[in-house]
Amino acid sequence: MESITELISIDRSSPVPLYFQVAQQLQQLIESGRLAPGTRLENEIALADKFGLSRPTMRQAMQHLVDKGLLARKRGVGTQVVTDKVRRQIELTSLFEDLKREGRRPRTEVLSLETVPAAGGIAVALALEPGTPTVALRRLRYADDEPIAVMENHVPASLLSPTEDDLTRHGLYELLERAGVSLRTARQTIGARRATAPEARLLGEGRSSTLLTMQRTVHGDAGCPVEFGSHLYRASRYSFEMTLTAR
Repeated sequence: MESITELISIDRSSPVPLYFQVAQQLQQLIESGRLAPGTRLENEIALADKFGLSRPTMRQAMQHLVDKGLLARKRGVGTQVVTDKVRRQIELTSLFEDLKREGRRPRTEVLSLETVPAAGGIAVALALEPGTPTVALRRLRYADDEPIAVMENHVPASLLSPTEDDLTRHGLYELLERAGVSLRTARQTIGARRATAPEARLLGEGRSSTLLTMQRTVHGDAGCPVEFGSHLYRASRYSFEMTLTAR
């Protein structure tokens, strides 16, 4: 295979910054498949010397692609082209199930698990009287050992009382169904916003990165709400897909 220095050309007379010329051409190589997921790149010092660029310029080019989610720096490994994005169909399935189906090795870290009284928007979403006990859980979901989403969920305590081990080993929808809870329909809203500093640290993103947001209320038999979720996804590593039909 041709080396990166053979695939990328730099025009020093162009008004386009040198770092951006390198980053843009590297991005095209990644998105076209010329640089496959998992490909290891030489370190920035070696690449800077080969391109005849300053080390800060080369570092800026690489960081630009790290911030876009196309490259990842791993301690002891170096800089690699990231794995393919997780593309999720708009269906009433859990992220855990979707990742397993794609062979992406889901892993869950439980950040918090507690029983709290329903209040405010949670009580409204679940159609509960304020003060009704709910199970509130917050999890960090990984795909192939890469953080992909932070998920907050609320379930009426009368329906489910999961342990931390349950949530580590199984998806929430699987646990609900095992408890005899039917999942019939859902209403969800998808959006985007900037990551907070703690969210960026959890997901391994830059401080100014954009996250996809999803809020979903799931209804069971007779249209009764059984779960409310508020999730954050790395926009650089995750996308929603849907099929549209004409009237």
